[in-house]
Amino acid sequence: MARRRISAADGRAALQAVAAGGADRATTATAVRYTLEELAERAPGNSVEVRVPPFGVTQCVAGPRHTRGTPPNVIETDGATWLELISGRQSWSEAVQSGKVAASGLRADLSEVLPLFPGR
Repeated sequence: MARRRISAADGRAALQAVAAGGADRATTATAVRYTLEELAERAPGNSVEVRVPPFGVTQCVAGPRHTRGTPPNVIETDGATWLELISGRQSWSEAVQSGKVAASGLRADLSEVLPLFPGR
């Protein structure tokens, strides 16, 4: 189980602020980090690394564990795109096809677990 650093109350408040528009950088960072923690909890494992620079990174999805060097399954996107994905405002396939998400590796597909918070 992922170790939580952001409480559910703080994370959900940050998500609401982002959804309302005009969230500052710190609030956006809290929302991204909270959703990365949520992803790790809902899809536990170490076979995929999800990077949302500069806000955070997590490992998730069951499968072979990666221990050194560049992971074989990497997903990277910006904070705004990540928040659109977790809310369902953008689909996984649209984000990948448009180049907003870089996904490499056989397991680098989160379409089965996203959106995490539909309608947020």
